[in-house]
Amino acid sequence: MDAKFLFFYAVLAARYLVLAGLAFLLFYIFLPRKFAGRKIQALFPRRKDYVREVGYSFFTFLVFALYGVLLSSPYVLPHTQIYTDISAYGYTYFGLSVLLALVIHDAYFYWTHRLMHHPRLFKLFHLTHHKSVNPSPWAAFSFSPLEAMVEGGIIFVVAFLIPIHPLAIALFLLLMTVYNVYGHLGYEIYPQWLVDSAVGKWLNTSTNHNMHHKFFKGNYGLYFRFWDEWLGTTHAKYKETLSRLVSSGKPQ
Repeated sequence: MDAKFLFFYAVLAARYLVLAGLAFLLFYIFLPRKFAGRKIQALFPRRKDYVREVGYSFFTFLVFALYGVLLSSPYVLPHTQIYTDISAYGYTYFGLSVLLALVIHDAYFYWTHRLMHHPRLFKLFHLTHHKSVNPSPWAAFSFSPLEAMVEGGIIFVVAFLIPIHPLAIALFLLLMTVYNVYGHLGYEIYPQWLVDSAVGKWLNTSTNHNMHHKFFKGNYGLYFRFWDEWLGTTHAKYKETLSRLVSSGKPQ
């Protein structure tokens, strides 16, 4: 088996195990009572849900690792905008490129996510992920093979669309994993001051994505809430639910 493929797979799996594992241990094993007021849905997933989520996530990483091999191959890499000398664009652009990647990913995610909810595509692409009606951190990458192909495609979009350094790609993917784990955490950890701030009201929350899993429609965004607000796809009770969680700490 290709050493590069094994390297990418190991990095993906290790990042998932560390981030999702730490979140699971903290909120589901060691301190669930301490954070009980921030639990979005009162019930907990079942053991078989955790097993399914982990199993599909490890399959997803096969697809993602393959994409990494393809992107870094001599057949694809020369045609991308990936550069290796940070000084070519400077450190300011380096940081900006990470933010641009997040913005691009958010738009990509919103539209592909919404498309996968089409009745003709849902069972083939997205049903596996929605088996986690009450998701845990392990659900972050619990995708069907077809959805894994769609979700992983963002790396090609970013690499062809904007100049980006490999370290910026690594940072982007790390932030993506962190936010994906947070989105499936099952707890709302954002403080009220952030939620009520001018910036915070546009950030996606764990509550937002949890409600998407619970109700199967609306709240399609990933990092931000721009597209949901612009296109009227925010769940009608989202703000009420979020406000209750961050102020009184009462689960749904």
